[in-house]
Amino acid sequence: MPEKSITLYALTTCVHCKKTKEYLDDCGVKYDCIFVDKLEGEERKQMIETIKKVNPNLSFPTLLVDEEAIVGFKKDQIKDALER
Repeated sequence: MPEKSITLYALTTCVHCKKTKEYLDDCGVKYDCIFVDKLEGEERKQMIETIKKVNPNLSFPTLLVDEEAIVGFKKDQIKDALER
């Protein structure tokens, strides 16, 4: 599998975020996981603006695989994005 830029924007209390994180771990890919609810102040505001650029509804999880945004735990869509 080619190396991809993968970032998971998640909330610590979100069940779908946990499932997405577990699936990425099972796939053995390297990714960054940012728990937005652990951020504070300006850092949190900036992260929210970053997420809104790819997911205007600001729902979680938001997964970025290279330039592709996947919102929610969509296993098949995540698998396809990782294999491209």
